[in-house]
Amino acid sequence: MEFQILWFILWGVLWAVYFMLDGFDFGAGILYPFISRDDKDKRVIVNTLGPVWDGNEVWLITAGGATFAAFPTTYAMMFSYLYTPLLILLYSLIIRGVAFEFRGKIDTMSWKKAWDAAIFVGSFLPALLFGVAFGNIFKGLPMDALGYHGSFFSLLNPYGLLTGVLFVLLFVYHGSLWLTLKTIGHLSDRAAAVSGKLWYGLLAAAAAFLVCTYFATHLFDNFLQYPAWLIFPAAAVVSLIYSKLHLYKKHYFLSFIASCITVVTITATGFTGLYPNLIPSNIDARYSLTVFNSSSSVYTLKIMTVVALVFVPVVIGYQIWAYRVFRDRVTTERVLSDKNAY
Repeated sequence: MEFQILWFILWGVLWAVYFMLDGFDFGAGILYPFISRDDKDKRVIVNTLGPVWDGNEVWLITAGGATFAAFPTTYAMMFSYLYTPLLILLYSLIIRGVAFEFRGKIDTMSWKKAWDAAIFVGSFLPALLFGVAFGNIFKGLPMDALGYHGSFFSLLNPYGLLTGVLFVLLFVYHGSLWLTLKTIGHLSDRAAAVSGKLWYGLLAAAAAFLVCTYFATHLFDNFLQYPAWLIFPAAAVVSLIYSKLHLYKKHYFLSFIASCITVVTITATGFTGLYPNLIPSNIDARYSLTVFNSSSSVYTLKIMTVVALVFVPVVIGYQIWAYRVFRDRVTTERVLSDKNAY
């Protein structure tokens, strides 16, 4: 039981770190066609993401791999029941990665516009679909002994779409702060102005999500039973307010760090409320997939724990090194003078 609980915690941590890291480049990609005035601005934005976006997605692979190895039944059911949205999400991520690399290969307007659209779509769809998928998991899927009784369109219910909107706004706000932090001049100023406006929309979406979650899910049951767990939603609220305060004071780094904490604690709130379920059934709780009835053997979990202790610090160390190397702001002059720039 201890190893099953441990891997549920690690599973949530992997998703939280992924959303924190890939969330800002999803957000920057969504803002990309709207916040830039010319091709130079677009190249600057792409080059704030170029050195880090693929490293950020390592955490998605890790989270997916952890799901497969630690909770294989959940993995199988998730990729069966949510096959269509997950396939669209995967294609979007592929197109987005290709767009970053191919945009600058041919210097024609039509070529660049096509890849600009791919960057936007490849950033917007994953942000939305991750929210829709997790919103439906929080709500519970219609499954019983006979299997899954929903469809792709049944996933597009009001609560699922609201969670999708929350994810999009959360990532766009996060991404706007990243651009404020990583660019200079008019581009940084516009990103800061957009951040200030987005914050109010994010606050409204978060409030609506909390209210609807109370009526549409059973996530609040755990918080009523274990009041100490309220530290996660409380930390999300406080960090979101602190992010706005630091943004107002033009402390952009601190505002971005507070936004990182917001993403992590919102994710933690969802997973804490979900426990011990991984995919709850909204037909009959007996058919819910939980930490205990869908996990691998204890021996497998022990081996995975050793592997995680060895390799996760390596990944963390590499990413710290990468962010340190590329810590400077991206300028137009540097992009134009660097032959290896995107």
